[in-house]
Amino acid sequence: MDYTIEIATTDFITTESAVKGGADRIELCSAISEGGLTPSMGHIRKCREMFDLPIFPIIRPRSGDFLYTDEEFDLMMSDVKLCKELGCNGVVIGFLLNDGMIDKVRIETVVRAAYPMEVTFHRAFDRCKDPFIALEELIEAGCQRILTSGQQIKATDGLDLIKQLIEAAGDRIIIMPGSGLNPANIKYVAEATGAREFHGALRSSAESKMEFMLPSFAAIGDYINPAIKENDVREFKKALML
Repeated sequence: MDYTIEIATTDFITTESAVKGGADRIELCSAISEGGLTPSMGHIRKCREMFDLPIFPIIRPRSGDFLYTDEEFDLMMSDVKLCKELGCNGVVIGFLLNDGMIDKVRIETVVRAAYPMEVTFHRAFDRCKDPFIALEELIEAGCQRILTSGQQIKATDGLDLIKQLIEAAGDRIIIMPGSGLNPANIKYVAEATGAREFHGALRSSAESKMEFMLPSFAAIGDYINPAIKENDVREFKKALML
């Protein structure tokens, strides 16, 4: 069975490691500790120049909720168009209304502007009021996939809903489980849900190569860098084939 592994990366170095480890697609982020924010255009351009696999930047101007002002939406649209100009394969984005329903007007606007890029609706889906209504609305809007943890903090706690969404979606849209996936549980999630695409962060850390470290800042972790281990990505993929 063919599977697709998407890895969320937070900078050029972690992206390079994920690519070397065998990622099939990259969700390009900054500030992944905040749930992922829009990376800089320089970051996107460099990754697009250096790596051949699909690159999907997240378009999210701030942390917090997914209810955006008109001004925030304008800048998100600008970022979508820039990603298109840079040759990205897709974008990852999401909008809700204040009543917890999908903002259909805005997601339809993004899908039209992004074409021929794909559009993944991110885990704003996990905060929506009715996931089955949202599913149909996102299919109608033309999104290619939904990233979801089954409306739970971790995907392993939302398996029943993920399976139901996959069954309801059929071949109309891809349901991609994400949040808390690792080599130890990805096979179980695949078997329990029937999912074919999976999203993982596989976050790790690396000590700085700085020779001089001011002790007061070293004590609070300022010399610890984000990392992804190539072998963790390999093991993530390998676990699906066992």
